[in-house]
Amino acid sequence: MRFFCFPLVKKTTLPMITALLLLFALPVLAFQQQDRIIKGKVTDDNKAPLPSVSVTLRGTNKSVTTDESGNFEIAVPAGKAVLQFSAVSYVAREVAVGNQTTINTTLTLQSKQLSDVVVVGYGKSSKRNITGSITSISNENFNQVVTGSPTQLLQGKVSGLNIARSGDPNKTPSVILRGPSTLRDGANDPFYVIDGVPGANLELVAPTDIVSIDVLKDASSTAIYGARASNGVIIITTRRAKQGQTTLAYNPYVAIETVSNKIDMLSGDQLRDYLGKNGQSLVSQYNDSGANTNWQDEVMRTGISHNHNLAFNGATNNTVYAVSGNYFDNQGIVKTTNLKRTILRGNIESKFFEERLRLGLSATISNAKHRDVDQGALFSNMLTYMPTVKVRRPDGSFTEDFSRGGYLNPVGIIANNLFDYKEQNVLVNGLAEVKILKGLTYTLSLSNQRTRLDSSFYNNVYSGQAVGANGRAHRGAYENTKQVIESYFNYDKTFGDHNFKLLAGYSWQQDRTGDGFGVMTQNFPNDALNYNNLGVSNGLVVNNIKFDNAIISTLRLISYYTRVNYQFRDRYLFQASLRKDGSSAFGANNRWGYFPTVSAGWRITQESFMANQKIFDDLKLRAGYGVSGNSLGFDAFTAITRYDVSGKSYNNGLYLNGLLPVTNENPDLKWESTAMTNIGLDFSVLKNRISGSIDYYIKNTSDLIYAYQVPNTVYFTSTMTANVGKVKNTGIEVSITATPVQTRAFNWTTSLNASHNKNEVVSLSNGRFTAPDYYPLAYLGGKGQSGNWSQILKEGQPLGTFALWHYVGKNDAGTSTFLDKDGKVIASQPLTDALFVAGNAQPKLLFGWNNTFTYKNFDLNFFIRGVTGNKILNNTLAQLNSPADSKNNNVPVFTLGEAFTDAFAYLTSDRYLEDGAYLRMDNATLGYSIKTKVKAFNKLRVFVSGNNLFTITGYRGIDPEINIGGLTPGIDSKNFYPKTRSIIIGANIVF
Repeated sequence: MRFFCFPLVKKTTLPMITALLLLFALPVLAFQQQDRIIKGKVTDDNKAPLPSVSVTLRGTNKSVTTDESGNFEIAVPAGKAVLQFSAVSYVAREVAVGNQTTINTTLTLQSKQLSDVVVVGYGKSSKRNITGSITSISNENFNQVVTGSPTQLLQGKVSGLNIARSGDPNKTPSVILRGPSTLRDGANDPFYVIDGVPGANLELVAPTDIVSIDVLKDASSTAIYGARASNGVIIITTRRAKQGQTTLAYNPYVAIETVSNKIDMLSGDQLRDYLGKNGQSLVSQYNDSGANTNWQDEVMRTGISHNHNLAFNGATNNTVYAVSGNYFDNQGIVKTTNLKRTILRGNIESKFFEERLRLGLSATISNAKHRDVDQGALFSNMLTYMPTVKVRRPDGSFTEDFSRGGYLNPVGIIANNLFDYKEQNVLVNGLAEVKILKGLTYTLSLSNQRTRLDSSFYNNVYSGQAVGANGRAHRGAYENTKQVIESYFNYDKTFGDHNFKLLAGYSWQQDRTGDGFGVMTQNFPNDALNYNNLGVSNGLVVNNIKFDNAIISTLRLISYYTRVNYQFRDRYLFQASLRKDGSSAFGANNRWGYFPTVSAGWRITQESFMANQKIFDDLKLRAGYGVSGNSLGFDAFTAITRYDVSGKSYNNGLYLNGLLPVTNENPDLKWESTAMTNIGLDFSVLKNRISGSIDYYIKNTSDLIYAYQVPNTVYFTSTMTANVGKVKNTGIEVSITATPVQTRAFNWTTSLNASHNKNEVVSLSNGRFTAPDYYPLAYLGGKGQSGNWSQILKEGQPLGTFALWHYVGKNDAGTSTFLDKDGKVIASQPLTDALFVAGNAQPKLLFGWNNTFTYKNFDLNFFIRGVTGNKILNNTLAQLNSPADSKNNNVPVFTLGEAFTDAFAYLTSDRYLEDGAYLRMDNATLGYSIKTKVKAFNKLRVFVSGNNLFTITGYRGIDPEINIGGLTPGIDSKNFYPKTRSIIIGANIVF
């Protein structure tokens, strides 16, 4: 097209355009003319210059950094300009420019508690930006203990976390976070995540390999894991290589363990004297050989344990790798009990395409051998077996009389019975992470975990637990597998003062359990092979062969989840998440569940009105609400009708197994749901010398799963697994860390945590199922008490509520007296209608106090913890305290104060309900770091540590640290593996 007006445009339009451009440029030129240079210096609290501080003009991308002397220079426009000063590990600050041309400012070091990086679900975050309740413990603050369980490293270190362990090397500790909230045994445990793999087996982790453990307490933190997270989430992070770092580390220790306490039982001479004073004598020809045998000493020993951990971490260009091996030999204080475990770990990560792609592969294999004893039989007999007899008769056989049923020689129980377990765990995990766009990352994690369990038991021909069997053996081999796929996107974007973090993902998991078989047989020609060749047993007696009723179960879980985090000017924080879980374990009408959360935080010290205050270095208010679930303890058959073998029928010359339904179908069965409200405050004062947090929570668990009574006229069986009850926990937690003294040569850091929790059973009924006034629990038995209960499950009372007879005292004849249902004092055994609510097993306060001192090359740490406000039923003492039985069984020293004619001293009453409070010096460690001129040594430290050094308590049992989990907590009943006291000598060597 021809441009006919070109001459006119050429003459008039160009000058006009030029004029317009000048007109629009005037404000810009004016603006540029008003820019001015601001100079200044940034220092720390000690007036030392701070290099590499980012100085940014708020609302723009204009930014400079300070030089080595802390100086900076930046151009700013006129008007209300604001400069933002920020640096890693320092509290950010904003300064209004105003008319100033020179701005000198100071940045305060952040509290370590508020600046540390913590691991959250599917990612990491700074503690300062967390809106939920999370406690992070690093390896330098772990307990120095002889243990194969990572949870023991946290005992007493995390407010609200109650960990109880026995001295048994083959048992894992009981762990409860923020109070019990389920009616099912074994379903109170937190959910464990190891290096991003949900539900990984704790046997795969050597405590020495752990770098940090993060405990997610409230629902706003845990609900991203959905149906498995209502008991809290514990995330374990193991050691990984770092770019540019190559190290070889060796961490050995050896430990000497002894029993920390025993029950004072009568010696042979004391028993003979007691009986003589009461005109009595021993029964049976085997009851007196003039001996003074201490059966507790005969079955216990000094345990020698040792641990060795060798780790190599390396890096080359874009690849990092790590290999570690751990050998742990934990010799129990009960003879023959032992745990031997070897763990091998390896991982490698590489980055490609200018670090846009990260590929990782890790593999762990754990092999453990367990040797155990029949603890139920042993612990009872080592207390009650007669001290007047020798361990063996002159012919070498054990002194025992099988006609007395379960009355067995304690040493013979150990010698004549083998209990061996082997456990192998293998975990392989592959990871791919792709940086798709700036701020957008995709992660794919694939893991496969396999657990192989082999059990081997043998009762030899002399065993009192298989009399007449001529040797009895059981072998079992089972395999469980877990496959997990995690696929998720993370997006992180900043727009001026706004920061967004988005998470969206998909999870798939399949658990296959019980894949194997077990067989028991007897009648061996001799004991030479014990359980190693079952084929030589039985002969022609085929009926002696019995197979395990093994059930193979496959359970699948599919999940979709999303989370959004929003920050405005690093002061207003917001988080919301939603997870949708589907599980094959539950009823057809309730396969899917939704778990939402919302939380917010306000960093008050970032507000302008806090700019000039001198008290708080950091102050953050948090509040959150969320819902998480509990699906522990279920398999694929829980909600459907299952048939099992029940008796035999004769048909056409053959005996056939009969099948009958053993469970009722419940298409409405779903997971328990815990709704939790959490309000918290994080603070740091006095230039970060004191920091801490305070949390208040309300934890309501509904849809409790329990076996409720149903009529046989409508259902196959008399009970149905259903969702009915509600349990409430409310509590407060306080954690404080302080540095009272800090000099170049000497430093003292102290931390205190305390928590209070109140538990209540709110409801046990709904519109469909009506519960009785209470459910009787804890049938402990004992002479004349086989139908009695000692605890009740009752609305308005906490879990672990004791129901006992009320002990009034002794009458003039020395006989124990009690109150009957009408309040009348009687010198006889009351009826069950006289049982009354006598207290509960839930502690009112848990606390721990940790102190670390460093002086030059020396370091000293001691840790004290305790519990108060709980009750323990000392049923061990109750059943032992039977004066009349002293002719046949040993009795405790306590019984010397009883009248021999008191026929009711042993009755389980509130006489034996004791205060469970204690104060324990849990650990003290002294270390020395050796400075060597050998360049190969990067670190060389030796240490000596003592565990369970002393306990202050009024409890009369072996130890007041009793399991408070499960449906019948707080009961000591002759099945308690004694606690140990240990001395550990070790070293930390890094090359």
